[in-house]
Amino acid sequence: MHGVTPPSAGGQSCDFYDCSQELCLLCSRPPLLPPERPSLAGLQLLPAVLRARFWGAMTEVKREVFGQMPQEERGGMVEKFILKSDSVKVEILSLGCIIAALEMKGRDGECSDVVLGFDTLEGYTRKHPFFGAVVGRVANRIAKGRFTVDGKEYQLFLNNGPNSLHGGARGFDKVLWSPQVLPNGVCFFRLSPDGEEGYPGDLKVWVTYTLSGRELAINYRAQTSKTTPINLTNHAYFNLAGQGSRDIYDHEISIEADSYLPVDDTKIPTGEVAAVQGTGFDLRQPVILGKHLQKFHLDGFDHNFCLPQGQARRLAARACHPPTGRAMEVHTTQPGIQFYTGNNLDGSLKGKGAIAYPKHSAFCLETQNWPDAINKPHFPNTLLRPGEEYNHTTWLLFSTA
Repeated sequence: MHGVTPPSAGGQSCDFYDCSQELCLLCSRPPLLPPERPSLAGLQLLPAVLRARFWGAMTEVKREVFGQMPQEERGGMVEKFILKSDSVKVEILSLGCIIAALEMKGRDGECSDVVLGFDTLEGYTRKHPFFGAVVGRVANRIAKGRFTVDGKEYQLFLNNGPNSLHGGARGFDKVLWSPQVLPNGVCFFRLSPDGEEGYPGDLKVWVTYTLSGRELAINYRAQTSKTTPINLTNHAYFNLAGQGSRDIYDHEISIEADSYLPVDDTKIPTGEVAAVQGTGFDLRQPVILGKHLQKFHLDGFDHNFCLPQGQARRLAARACHPPTGRAMEVHTTQPGIQFYTGNNLDGSLKGKGAIAYPKHSAFCLETQNWPDAINKPHFPNTLLRPGEEYNHTTWLLFSTA
């Protein structure tokens, strides 16, 4: 909150900012970053329901209590934030910045929830495959959980065989974030302390979700006190037929990438940047997923696809479910996107409505830097240094075909 008095505000101070925008959404002044530790009193003063019109689209924001963390998880209240437009409704938790539900219309006008997850907090406090969460400090894998920065070697906790995955044993997905309601979304903040999971530096992180019409934007910002690797993404699992549908074989997928990263047996990139031309990884033209996997004798995808370099927004991928007409596009400023087809889902996890989630019952399109970039100098830079700001945005655009 920067407390200025906009001419149209009737003498009241402006109480809103958006971490993902150049200017304050209400008074057009440069925003300050949100408070690092908002007081409970300050949170209680915020309205439970906000409605705002942006770019011709009305967005409604609600907040509710979702549950209480168990004492063994350090306690704390988990809130749910509901962002609703004419086309899309998204539910986001203060635990792990989790996208817990996302409803969109099909061709028949009926809404369905298209992301996997749980009905209650209890499901998210148990072991699960990062459903809907923001993962970090470094998303994806770091080989042997080891890297060197400025001549000093760091060893991370190993939580994926011989490697570190998605930030370690207690990554960003498992902690409570401090929320701040915005007119068209919510901004979450946390301070990742120096040494957390073995990473150097106090890292301040802001994750902002904003909804405008059919588009959900996710902005990631961070600042550090010491040089550290960073790579943030959201790990939502999608099934455009509706969560709980048995598989994704009838989905149509395309990815705007001329190359991909082959991996070893532990899913670490070999270092080769391979052309997709003439391989089962050529998804530049839309393919029906089930037929494509069968044609190329693939067990599924869990690979990084290399996008054009640069900070500009660009189309990365598109998914469509022809039977319902539901479609989504992924746009990003990131240099890579991990396409994962839920290969490790095995039906043992029961999600919303006590429905089991079997293998290939969802897909992920995780925008990111390239995996293990900290150990491969020819990959895009993943280091954040003091005085710099990490700033990336991903846009999910939902439609009916």
